[in-house]
Amino acid sequence: MRIAQIAPLHEAVPPKLYGGTERVVSFLTEELTAMGHDVTLFASGDSVTSARLTACWPQALRLDPAIRDPIAPHMLMMEQVARAAEQFDILHFHMDYWPFTYFSRQPTPMLTTMHGRLDLMELQPVFDAFPKVPIVSISNNQRLPLPQAHYVRTVLHGLPEKLLTPQPGPRDYFAFLGRICPEKGVDKAIRIARALNVPLKIAAKIDKVDAEYFEREIVPMLGEGVELIGEINDRQKPAFLSGARALLMPIDWPEPFGLVMIEAMACGTPVVAFRRGSVPEVLEDGLTGLIVDDEHEAIAACARLPEMQHDRIRQRFEERFTARRMAEDYLDIYRELIEAKKTA
Repeated sequence: MRIAQIAPLHEAVPPKLYGGTERVVSFLTEELTAMGHDVTLFASGDSVTSARLTACWPQALRLDPAIRDPIAPHMLMMEQVARAAEQFDILHFHMDYWPFTYFSRQPTPMLTTMHGRLDLMELQPVFDAFPKVPIVSISNNQRLPLPQAHYVRTVLHGLPEKLLTPQPGPRDYFAFLGRICPEKGVDKAIRIARALNVPLKIAAKIDKVDAEYFEREIVPMLGEGVELIGEINDRQKPAFLSGARALLMPIDWPEPFGLVMIEAMACGTPVVAFRRGSVPEVLEDGLTGLIVDDEHEAIAACARLPEMQHDRIRQRFEERFTARRMAEDYLDIYRELIEAKKTA
């Protein structure tokens, strides 16, 4: 099958450090290529892939200090995809609503995976205007604010089976992985760890928009067993996650998926997470993690962590969240859309 994967340009594919969407695009692209499909990746020029790379901008926009208008490179990429569309059997976008207008009116089958939150008021009229554009959700909970969208399936994310594996050694701290911002709840993670007298290691990105929040709210909480490591890459994650008693995820927003949960599971590490968004779909309470409603419940629930079986957590990752399973799910969708286009 001739498949186009179209990624955002904000990060390379895969990202050098933080970047959930681009990481998933990389996993999917590499798995489809390994399965023998002819895959072209439209992404930044510093991306690394075994597929054919069409470089739509020299480097990831976040790493290019000269960029003042990030929309312009994305417009250029849309034009590049449009000019090449007839070369493909399917166009798979990871660009939110960007492709809806033109690509829903051209002959090559297309779909869009929605990677972000859908509970924004301004999205409502957009999806009202495009009720037939095929959409993939990354959790069933993600769909709730936009029931009018044309969802063809929910596809849960997956990781390459051998990318992150459990590492030997003590598990003597709590981990926080991802991004420092109000909705991710790093302040709550600090309070939970301190209440239990367990060290906390924070491996996280700080976006410019969250810099003031970080300085005002989080910096005064650092020290005394709370260590800020900064962003880490995939090579560093196995040791970081395997050394943790648990990954703390006290989120305060409708998490669309939460890649960090399955990264922890791949390392045999349980996740203590608030019952928000996709959490009950990804975690199995008491098996791969502990699902709680607030800080007090999280503190109490951590007494159950010694009961968690690290090898069983890893096993559930292999059963539910591999990149091969994700790729097979998408191939089923591609075939359905191609067949539907033929019979339309």
